[in-house]
Amino acid sequence: MSTSTRFFVDGDGVRLACYRWGRSSGPVLLLVHGYPDSHHTWLPLIERLSLHYQVVAYDVRGSGQSSHPAAVRDYRLEHLANDLRAVARAVGHGQPVHLIAHDWGSIQSWEAICADGMEQLFASFTSLSGPCLDHASFWLRRCFASRSPRLWWQAISQLLHSGYIAFFQLPRIPEWSWRAGMAKHWNALIGALEGYRPAPDPDQLGNACRGIALYRANFIERLLHPQPRHTRVPVHLLVAQKDMFVRPQLLDDLPNWVTELERHDLPAGHWQLLVEANSMARLILDYLARQQSRIRLAQSA
Repeated sequence: MSTSTRFFVDGDGVRLACYRWGRSSGPVLLLVHGYPDSHHTWLPLIERLSLHYQVVAYDVRGSGQSSHPAAVRDYRLEHLANDLRAVARAVGHGQPVHLIAHDWGSIQSWEAICADGMEQLFASFTSLSGPCLDHASFWLRRCFASRSPRLWWQAISQLLHSGYIAFFQLPRIPEWSWRAGMAKHWNALIGALEGYRPAPDPDQLGNACRGIALYRANFIERLLHPQPRHTRVPVHLLVAQKDMFVRPQLLDDLPNWVTELERHDLPAGHWQLLVEANSMARLILDYLARQQSRIRLAQSA
């Protein structure tokens, strides 16, 4: 794999470590990682995508070599979305970028694209294993307001799979569990659960402990006070059917919020497509080829 070039972008009051691979010109793919990861989680996919595109990944605030704010309020979604937009503007050079995100990277990407005019900044958004928190709250409300036992069970099932979120609201205990050994054995645990072991991340413990603020800063507020969030950015939804945390039905209402949506359901777990990246790379490259053709047609019209 080619060596990356590191550079820094000023975000919303933080300094963000960014890394570039692949072509020096042409469309930019911007990758946003989740919790408890850093840009390292993308390396298997970058190896494939960088043969065709210019690829940029960055460490979100609190992870890797980016700034590590101490206050929980500094991890609110509006700050994360502002960071993402700042990186997109810095690397796009006036052209919209293709956004690809996983887990918390996807959650903050929804926040970034659900605003007026974002189709000028983002050419497309490929989302894996990370819902919009507002959409999720509205979905839960719809399920519990219905008289359907099936919808009630779907909602209850999702809440059970999200039980770790309640654990992360506790003071100090989640951080202690990471320091007590969970960080050391994290990759082995994922390997046992999904059959694919991620590459070691040198910043795993710090990412995990600081990133708990993401949950404390956002989940309760968005669950209790969701806002309607629509987007005109084309969305490519990759749904991991065996995801332990984000159940597929949580994403069923997205046609209500997204103008242009393409969905692929895949027999994979939460991290599996990042580790064994061939199938994910093929889907992304096929989708991007169609999007680039559409952009060229629009420019020539």
